[in-house]
Amino acid sequence: MRISGITIPDNKRLEIGLTAVFGIGRPYAKKILDEAGIDYGRVAKDLTDEEENTIRKIIENTSIEGDLRREVSSNVKRLKDIKAYRGTRHAKRLPARGQRTKTNSRTTRGNVRKTMGSGKKKVEKK
Repeated sequence: MRISGITIPDNKRLEIGLTAVFGIGRPYAKKILDEAGIDYGRVAKDLTDEEENTIRKIIENTSIEGDLRREVSSNVKRLKDIKAYRGTRHAKRLPARGQRTKTNSRTTRGNVRKTMGSGKKKVEKK
């Protein structure tokens, strides 16, 4: 089963398999299946053509994949253009939502340090 160019895994439960599409998470996948009247535990390969089409019709009404990615990137670009705080954080590739940076996000900052021990030398026991 393919939805907007993405192959839904055949052997996973539909509730999980639909999350392979960018823009569909677990809650939205459950909402889609409720609207279509399909059980969450069904597997994609067991669906009939009618059920696949109903899922496609429901998903067509929302922005997913390429459209959603473009929308998100344009939002970030707008923040950068107006020089908002969040925009500058995105430009510097730092956390934009108030997370601490002293101990976390070391790899994104490019400041990879080795973890140090207590500073004491280990003494061998005899």
